[in-house]
Formats: sequence, C-alpha cells, structure tokens
Amino acid sequence: MPPVKNFDSKSIPLLDLLRSTKEGKAQLPDFQRSWVWNDDQVCSLLASISLSYPIGAVMMLETGNPDVRFQPRPIEGVTLNNPTEPEELILDGQQRLTSLFQTLLSGKAVKTKDTRGKEIYRWYYINIAKALDPTIDREEAIVSVPEDKIIRNFRKEIVADYSTSEKEYQNEMFPISQTFYSSDWMTSYNEYWDYQKEKVKLVNKFNNDIVKQFEHYDVPVILLHKETPREAVCQVFEKMNTGGISLTVFELVTATFAADKFNLREDWATREKALKIHQVLRDIENTDFLQAVTLLATLDKSSVSCKRKDVLNLSLEQYKEWADLVTLGFEQAAKFLHTQKIFSDRELPYQTQLTALAAIFAALGDRVIGTGAIAKLANWYWCGVFGELYNSAIESRLAKDVPQVRDWINGCGAEPDTIRDANFAPDRLLSLYTRRSAAYKGLSALLLRDGGCDFFTSYPIDTLMEFNESIDIHHIFPRHWCHHNGIAAEVYDCAINKTPLSAKTNKMIGGKAPSIYLTDIEKKSDILEDNLNEILRSHVIDPASLRTDNFDAFFQARKNALLDRIEKAMGKPILREAAKEIEN
Repeated sequence: MPPVKNFDSKSIPLLDLLRSTKEGKAQLPDFQRSWVWNDDQVCSLLASISLSYPIGAVMMLETGNPDVRFQPRPIEGVTLNNPTEPEELILDGQQRLTSLFQTLLSGKAVKTKDTRGKEIYRWYYINIAKALDPTIDREEAIVSVPEDKIIRNFRKEIVADYSTSEKEYQNEMFPISQTFYSSDWMTSYNEYWDYQKEKVKLVNKFNNDIVKQFEHYDVPVILLHKETPREAVCQVFEKMNTGGISLTVFELVTATFAADKFNLREDWATREKALKIHQVLRDIENTDFLQAVTLLATLDKSSVSCKRKDVLNLSLEQYKEWADLVTLGFEQAAKFLHTQKIFSDRELPYQTQLTALAAIFAALGDRVIGTGAIAKLANWYWCGVFGELYNSAIESRLAKDVPQVRDWINGCGAEPDTIRDANFAPDRLLSLYTRRSAAYKGLSALLLRDGGCDFFTSYPIDTLMEFNESIDIHHIFPRHWCHHNGIAAEVYDCAINKTPLSAKTNKMIGGKAPSIYLTDIEKKSDILEDNLNEILRSHVIDPASLRTDNFDAFFQARKNALLDRIEKAMGKPILREAAKEIEN
C-alpha cells in the first residue's frame, strides 16, 4: 500500500494569491502574531520579486476538517464586509504575503516600522532609471517615502516630492501600488511627456523588464490537505517561522478554543493575576497550567499523560471541567511550599515539580487534607528534590506521580515510584556549590524549616525573609580564612560550609576566624555563649569545632548532620557506607 501523502506542491501566480487574501479565501489562524516586518525588509522583498528571485514557499492548510478548527482572521490590511469562512489557512508566509498585499493591492500607505522599531507609514516606489541600470543594486531602486509622499531632510526641507501623479511622472518614480494596474499609469506618463520617443522607449523597457516580473511571478505553495491529522498540523505550526518567535502549545490551544468562541488568553490572564499574588508562583507559565489540566483530564483514562500531543488534544469541555480545581491546586501548592519554607520562585527547587504538586492537590479535590496526608506529600516532595528526579524525563515523571501520589495518600495505592527511586549520595553534598542546583535550594529550605536562626539577631531566618530582610547563603568558615589556612576551594565552597544568614551577620563575620567572629557577635548582640551555641545548632553546626577553628571536625560533623536532615525529609535512609571521607 503506497504511503498516504498529506500535501501537494504547486505554483500560484502572485496576483491570484494576493487576491485570495483580499477576498478572505486565504486567512490566518488567529494565534499567528501580528505582521512585524520593517521598512528595510519590505524593500528587500520587493527588490527580489522585481528580479524574479525566489522568496521561499508559502505553506497553507485546507479548511474543513472538524478535528482541526482554528479561529481565522484576515491578514493585516484586509477588511472584509462580512465574516468569511476561509478555504485555506496560511501556516507559513504571513510576513511575505502581508508585505506584498499592503504594498501591491491595499491602495493604502503601509503601516510598518523603521530600523529602531518606530511605527511609520510608507508608500513604495521604483526609480525607473535606477531599476534599468545594471550597475546599480536593485534595492537602491526601491524607494520608501512618507505617507504624504514628500521626503524631507533633518531641517524639514523638502528633498523630493511625489505627492501628485505629475510629480511621479516628472521624477520618473513608479508607484508600486500601481503594479497590477500599470497600463493607466504608463499611458498618463506618456501623455505627460507628450509621447517623447525616449520617454516612451524608457517606460516600455521598464514595463517589460520590471513590471512584468511582478505580473508573471509565481509563488511556490505547499498545500496541506484537510485530512492532515491534528497533531501533524500543530507540529507544522510550531516549527514554522513566525517572525523569529516559536509558537507555544498555549497559543495553539488558544486558537483551537477560539473556534468555539472561548478566549483562553483572557481566562488565563484572570487566573494568572490571582495566582501570582503568591511569590512562589511568580514563574508559573500558561503551559504549566495546561499541563496540569491535561494530567487531570487524562487521569482516569488508560494512560495518564501531559505530552505536547495530549495538551493539543485537550478539549474545551475538559478544560472547563478541571481549570478551577487546578487553579485551587496551585494555590494549595503555594500554601504547602510555604510550610516547607519555600517562599519565592527564586527558592523553588523545581518549577516542574510545582506542576505535579498542583495537579496532585487538584486530583485530591477541594477537601481539607489532614496531617498524615501532608506528611506523605512532604516525603514525596523532598524525595523529588534530593533525588533530583525532575531534571529529565519530566513528562513521564509527572504522569507517574499524579495518580500514584493521589492513590497513596488516599490509602489505595503503593508507595510512589519517586520515593522508591530517590537516592541521595552523601558525597553529593561536596558538589553543591550554587543555587542553580535543586538540592542546594532544598538544603537551604530545610535549614529554615527546621528552625535556623540568625546568628546576630536570633530571629528565625524565615521571619526575617517575611519582612524582606536581606538573606542569602554565606560561608560559615569564611573564604578568606579558608584560603589562608590551605583549605581547597572545592571543599570550603560546597554546601557543607554554607548556611542562610542575614547580610548584617555576614558583614560581622567578614574574613575572620570563627572563634573571633563568634566572640564579636556575643559582645555586640549581648548574647550568652550557650544561647549562641543553640543558634549554631539550629544550623546543624557543632559549636565546639567552630569555636576552636577546627575545620575538619566541623566539616565532618556538619556533613553527617545535614545527611540526617535529608533522611528525615525524604522519609527514607541514605546509604552512607559508600561515602568518601574528607582527606586531610
């Protein structure tokens, strides 16, 4: 059986193609962005056609497939007296077709931009003499003029004036808007020059060599049949060049829903505004929201999934069924993360795990979740963070976690794969250097969750963060002291030697030995040694090794204490026997 061919290739005269856009037979799917080409790009395109150079193929889709419905709109510059159902949708070629329609058929000044992005209105001309001179670059012959057709210099003095037909004839400037109706203009041109032999010869040559290039220009068109599967059409949309910006799944779903008169963009804007009140949700994207909805929509089907094709197949009915619960799910996720001392998007270990968390809350419904369920949820969450399981194969992990965690919490399912799969290698602590790592962010959050206090003020660090105090991760044994005492940077810069502190405390620490800066803190904050020791323990720091400047003892003790914290958070033991010991 021969393979099914879902497209045809053919050449269509430029004028026919532009007329189809003018009549609304060819329109854009509504998600396509606005026309964005600037003045220079328009001039270059016109020059290419005048030379009969190829400008690339246009891709279109036959309409009529009930499974592939998008809200259509005319290309910019086209005004339809009555709503018209298009015969074809323009998938690729919007910028070129819009530029050509506006310059050649619209009969209006073209609304475009200059190289600085400033909005301008332009008419386009071809300098007849320059266009016929083989030594002159064709783009130099394409002239863009202001809306009033008068060119002025920076002193507002008139440099050139083409504001009347007579001035066009006099300056031998052919208006590109007359290209497909050139005979009347050329007849009037000859009359203006009283049929002088040289002028007639010039305009005839211009007509044959230049204007005819437009009249006879064929555009290659790839036409996708209406039987083309929805997923394939959407993939084409995503891959096409749309002004240099890739289309997102959200925009494609928006266009699908628009065919049913539902404005997804407005609906999301309302939800987004409400959700982003919570700082931890400030980075949430519309595609994250759609993924969560898709997980819920497929939850009780044979295969839970949130891959691109599944999101694209999301129906409006499914979206309406789950969108409110998913919105509530994200709000509950923000509340849960707050209890885990993760307050902002900057501190969030995995944005992708937030989607899973919101979908799990939505799957559990709008009921109040008890202490035991929250404890289970916390174990799952920290296994994902410290197992670093949301770094790759995200969609598969999401599809597993949502039903498994829901069933586990509801008491009708086994422990989720994420908990079983999670493993934190003890020596991973030695390679955590910056907050780019999810585990690094997670470790900082655990120290806050379990009561870490500021050395100088004794306030809980999370309280200071609530009041916008400057909190960051700082060295416990200062970098300068470590370097001076021969400790390797890869050792003193790792997470074991760092903890969340206020900027004021870090300034007091400076580059001094711990024994010195602890004494300074006790004097300046009027705190007893025992009380300061308790604050140090809240950061799982051994006071004795810190007060004696014993880096090795401090390092090993804190490594073990941090591993204890991670074990407790994950709800499962860490295999420590494989851990390497720090060499002196």
